[in-house]
Amino acid sequence: MAAAAAISFPISLSPPLHPSRRRAPRPSCTHSERGVSFDPGSAFYRSDSAAGRDLAVLAATLNRRGRADPAAPFLCLDAMCGCGIRALRYLAQAGADFVWANDASEALRPVIVANLSRFDREAAPPDTGRRRWVASHNVADRLLAEQYLRREYFDVIDVDSFGGDSAYVRAALLALKIGGLLYLTSTDWRSARGYGSRSSLSSYGAYVRPTPYPNEVGLRMVIGGAAREAAMLGFHIRPMFSYFAYHGPIYRVMVQLCNGKEDGISNYGFICHCKSCGQSQTFGFDELGQIACGCTDRTGADSITVVGPLWIGPLHDASFLTRMLTLASEWGWATENDVTLGKLLRTMIEESDPRLPPGYIRLDEISHRAKVNSPPLGTLINSLRKEGFAACRSHIGANAIKTNSPISSCIDVAREIRNMPVTPYVSFTK
Repeated sequence: MAAAAAISFPISLSPPLHPSRRRAPRPSCTHSERGVSFDPGSAFYRSDSAAGRDLAVLAATLNRRGRADPAAPFLCLDAMCGCGIRALRYLAQAGADFVWANDASEALRPVIVANLSRFDREAAPPDTGRRRWVASHNVADRLLAEQYLRREYFDVIDVDSFGGDSAYVRAALLALKIGGLLYLTSTDWRSARGYGSRSSLSSYGAYVRPTPYPNEVGLRMVIGGAAREAAMLGFHIRPMFSYFAYHGPIYRVMVQLCNGKEDGISNYGFICHCKSCGQSQTFGFDELGQIACGCTDRTGADSITVVGPLWIGPLHDASFLTRMLTLASEWGWATENDVTLGKLLRTMIEESDPRLPPGYIRLDEISHRAKVNSPPLGTLINSLRKEGFAACRSHIGANAIKTNSPISSCIDVAREIRNMPVTPYVSFTK
């Protein structure tokens, strides 16, 4: 099964559900995102999720610019579009030549069509018969499967789903062009926190138990599920970025579909956390019988928590994120007056350091084990760097650090900080 075949443009799209209806009136512009006006109507809409849509538009734009055939039409599919703001932004900002906006609820059709009607349905010149957008109302996995069977493949597929149902992942990968981007979403916080192990096992193939860094486990669970599905289809995926949003909470990952299977399974394995000493480690499948902690001679076996298999490789692609940051700055999305997105991207770039293992360490855990007051976050990071360790802030865990330092070294440094002057935190990313 090869998803690399290109489709002719215009797509042999199914006609809209009601082609004879009159054009919907333009919405009343009750909301705006990055200069794009729209009306959410009765659809679920959350302004807090705008950062996730910003990231999607930036990534889609870079993918469009970096294609092997820049003259080919750039095609996007929003499989669960809600009011259509994502689809609208792909048209308005990412330079999509065609967007398919789908939502299972037909009751949202007037809202979706009215918002997308800001762009003419037919591409210019009108005699070409090309369409700029289509709205439909199907179950997402069925729609994706139909596009695959028709050999109609997309450059970007966005699935903004609720809960942890991942039944659509395989169909989405099949409907995606090689080199295309798949934006996955999960709101299954119970599985990420280890309270729904059966659910995580059935949805993502990972048995998850409680850990001190559940938000990162949630992202790795989603990536791991996509990696497993891609491998079964003869492909592999590469995470471009992984984004955790506290509201919800929401786990979003943008992965690129790559041709062929990867050699080995070095990025797919298990995470082990020791509740006694606080240290975490990763293990591959060939090390399953060796999972242990160096402190187990003085602790019981129940102190060891193992989760997986899931993604244990990098959460982000540093080069891609750097280009996203550059583009965001060019568009004025990362200026001094709009620091939120820029700060997020800079933190994610630092998190991309290949020396950093999975997981993060909260300052309150370090201070509790060191029996001292919590050290300033920036001071602790700078001190660990001076000791030769990789260390940075985490966008996933508040008041936490990512580091390849053993927790014992973090404890020693925290105790030493009490007797040293405070120095400002220095970011490696400009």
